[in-house]
Amino acid sequence: MNAAIAPAAVVVRRTIAASAEDIFDAWLDPEALAAWMRPGTIRSTVARVDARVGGRYEIVMQGESGALPHRGEYRVIDRPKRLVFTWQSNHTGPNETLVTVDFRKVAQGNKECTEVVVTHEQLPEAARDAHRRGWTSGLEHLDETCRQGFAGKQTRN
Repeated sequence: MNAAIAPAAVVVRRTIAASAEDIFDAWLDPEALAAWMRPGTIRSTVARVDARVGGRYEIVMQGESGALPHRGEYRVIDRPKRLVFTWQSNHTGPNETLVTVDFRKVAQGNKECTEVVVTHEQLPEAARDAHRRGWTSGLEHLDETCRQGFAGKQTRN
């Protein structure tokens, strides 16, 4: 009997010294998203966001080889706990993949911190390592953005 091979998944986590609410909002505010969603050698990013369940987003990253469009639809917006959206790009193939972002409040001394856990499922196996590097780099930029005190519009859902 042949077992079906499940699509690959990536899980990346980072603890950031900011509130879950502020970090959550940075995922839905187009200006904030453009500021931190610059993985690897991406020079700049432009984001359009319709921050509601069923709403769509588009993120266009400008890299060395030109524009890299990403798009999808929001499935769950549970501020400040969980965000779930589809993700499709040239690197994920013709099918949508699924990204779940969990925001877990954690204590580190007397600082308000949040563990951000990105789970990207249904990836083609060949795209797994690149997406792990991309999400790791993206969360590093999100951490930097939070440390610099970026205060985008507050997106409340």
